[in-house]
Amino acid sequence: MDHGSMVHGRIRHFLEEVSSTAVILRVTKDLSDRHMKKANIVFLSFFILLCGNILYGQNYQLVENVSSVKISIRNAGMEIEGKLTGLDGEILFNPADLKSSLFSVSVDASTINTGIDVRDENLRGDEYLDTKKFPRISFVSKQITAVNKPNTYSVKGTITIKGISKDIIFPFTAVPKNDGLLFTGEFKVNRLDFKIGVSSLVISDNMVVSLSVFTKKS
Repeated sequence: MDHGSMVHGRIRHFLEEVSSTAVILRVTKDLSDRHMKKANIVFLSFFILLCGNILYGQNYQLVENVSSVKISIRNAGMEIEGKLTGLDGEILFNPADLKSSLFSVSVDASTINTGIDVRDENLRGDEYLDTKKFPRISFVSKQITAVNKPNTYSVKGTITIKGISKDIIFPFTAVPKNDGLLFTGEFKVNRLDFKIGVSSLVISDNMVVSLSVFTKKS
């Protein structure tokens, strides 16, 4: 082999090595880019989930057996109290983002229990709660705002009784308890606004609704 052929051979070998190195570098870069994209996707997904928990309301599940809904009204000078069960609905709550928080709950009106069966049957009838036609009493929030007091807020929403809806505003507390939140509140409504009975000198027009609702993160 002459000197020229040897030179050409070495040049060709060198170019082949350079070409192979370039291919390896391209492949390595491509794999690296893919891994970076996957890593970015994983990080972005984690970030979205993290922000979702921070910016949006946490979903809480109602725990009915340690919750209570009570209605009280004065009748013939005495305070009559009734309890309601069948609590159900959705609660989204985040003190850091009250705009995304929501209460959408209801109770079974037919479960009214004042301790006297005859009176309870009367309350379930057409003149009062008419539970056959309107089985549930519901509340849906429209706006939740903070109050200048620890764990205390104000909620504006719509209560529906006997198919009649009215807007109400009342304060409530949300206190951490047993890995969940205990919501408590109280508000007053005029029973005549919802056609519950008729005007009477014996029975007060105003009913007081007291809430103690325990929830767990779901």
